[in-house]
Amino acid sequence: MGKITGFLEFDRKVEAYEKVEERIKNYKEFTVPMEEKDLKDQGARCMNCGIPFCHSGCPLGNLIPDFNDAVYQGKWEKAARILHSTNNFPEFTGRLCPAPCEEACVLGINADPVTIENIEKNVVETAFAQGWVTASVPEHRTGKKVAVVGSGPAGLAAAQQLNRAGHQVTVFERDSKVGGLLRFGIPDFKMEKEVIDRRIAIMEEEGIEFKTNTEIGKDIKADQLKEEFDAVLLCGGATVRRGLPIPGADLKGVVQAMDFLKQNNKRVGGEQFEGEELLATGKDVIVIGGGDTGSDCIGTSIRHGATSVSNFEIMPKGTPERPEHQPWPFFPMRLKTSTSHKEGAERFFSISTKEFIGDKDGNLKGLKTVEVEWVKTPEGRPQLKEVAGSEKEWKAELVLLAMGFTGSETTIAEQLGIELDERTNIKATEVDYKTNVEGVFAAGDQRRGQSLIVWAISEGRQAAHHVDAYLMGSSNLPLKEEGDLPRV
Repeated sequence: MGKITGFLEFDRKVEAYEKVEERIKNYKEFTVPMEEKDLKDQGARCMNCGIPFCHSGCPLGNLIPDFNDAVYQGKWEKAARILHSTNNFPEFTGRLCPAPCEEACVLGINADPVTIENIEKNVVETAFAQGWVTASVPEHRTGKKVAVVGSGPAGLAAAQQLNRAGHQVTVFERDSKVGGLLRFGIPDFKMEKEVIDRRIAIMEEEGIEFKTNTEIGKDIKADQLKEEFDAVLLCGGATVRRGLPIPGADLKGVVQAMDFLKQNNKRVGGEQFEGEELLATGKDVIVIGGGDTGSDCIGTSIRHGATSVSNFEIMPKGTPERPEHQPWPFFPMRLKTSTSHKEGAERFFSISTKEFIGDKDGNLKGLKTVEVEWVKTPEGRPQLKEVAGSEKEWKAELVLLAMGFTGSETTIAEQLGIELDERTNIKATEVDYKTNVEGVFAAGDQRRGQSLIVWAISEGRQAAHHVDAYLMGSSNLPLKEEGDLPRV
C-alpha cells in the first residue's frame, strides 16, 4: 500500500494536456508529464484495502498496490520490476488501456479511484529513461521452433514469453512493419510509434525474428508453416470490419474507419500506401460509432482540417456516474468523453443511419437518419424502435464507419481445417488455448473476438505457457495468478 492516510490527504490527479489549438497542429502525444512529487502523492493514495479488487479488474493481474507503494517510496526500479513481472508492455497499456483496474479500485466506491494507469505509464517511461529496460537473452535454447502469426499485442507478448523459455521464435506479420493495430490502428497522438520501435529492438536483441510483408495462407501456406515449426500460435486478431448494409453504402466517401486510420498512420510515418488518398480536409465528416476507434477518427479528421465533425451513436447517451445495474467492482458503461471529442466534435446519441445520399457521379453528399429509442420487451431484453417523425438529412462528404469487428479472417483456418465458432473466431479454450489441430494454438482477438489490448497481452502470456508445456512437458512460464520478478 501507499501512505496510510494518503487517500485522505491527496486528491486524484492525472497528466494535463496541451491546449487544443496547439495539439491539433501535429500528431505528437500531447500529455504534460507530472512532477515526481505529484506521482508519489498519487501512489500514496493506494489504500490498505484488504482485498485489492484492482487485481481482479486487471486481466493481467498486475500487482498494483505493490508498484504503487514502490512509487510512493521513490523506488522506481523496484516498481518497474514489479510491473514487468505481469505485463510485457506497460508502455502500451499505460497509454491505451481503458483501465478496468481503476473501476475496480476500492477507493472508487465513494471517491475518485487511484490513478493506476498514469502511474503505470510513468513507471515504465522512467525505466526506459534510466536504461533499466534491457534485453533478456535466454541462457539455453531448447531446439524447438515456434511460429507466431500476427504481431499485435497478443503475438508480441507470446513471442517474448516463448523466447524467454528458450524456444526459437519467429513472428510473421503481413503488414510492412510490426505492431498490428498498435502500429496501424492507433493514431500517433495517442501513442507515437517510437514507443513500439524501441520495444521491438529489444525483442530482436533477445533473439526473436520478425518477418514482415509475409501473409500466412498466401505468401506461405499454412500447412507449410505447420511442417517447419514445432508449434504454431495464431494471434491474427479480429480484423473483419462491421459494415452498414443500407442504400448508398458503396458511394465514394463511405469509408471503413480502419482504412482511414491505417492510411493516415502510414502517411505520418512516411510510408507509401496503396489506393486513393483518404482525407477529411475541408469536408463535413460524420463518424458512425461511439467507441475508441470512432474517437480516433474524430481526432484524425480534426487534424486533417475537416470543416465539421459529427459523431453518431445508436445507443442512448450514458451518464458520467456508474449505472445502477453495473455495480462496483464491475466495469461500467459510462459516458466516455475522450480528448478527441473535446477537440471539436458534436455528438448525437440514439440515432440510426438509414441511407447514404450521393450525387450523379457516385460521390457521397449526405445521409438520412432517424432517432431511435430502446424499449424493454416483456422478457426484459432491450428492443430498438424508431421514433416516428424524427427523420433528418445531414450534409456529409466523408462518413467513417467505426462499428467494430465481426470476427477473424478464415484463410489459415480453412487451410488447416481449424474449427471456428459462429463469429468465425478460432475455437480454443482458456484451458490450454489449443485448437482441434495438433500443435496449433490461438490467442487474443482471433480467439476471443474483439477485445481490449490488456486482454490481448494476457492471452498471449497464457497461451505461451501452454505452448511451452506442449513442447517440453511442463512450463516455468508464469500463469496470471503466479507472476515472478524477472529482469525489467
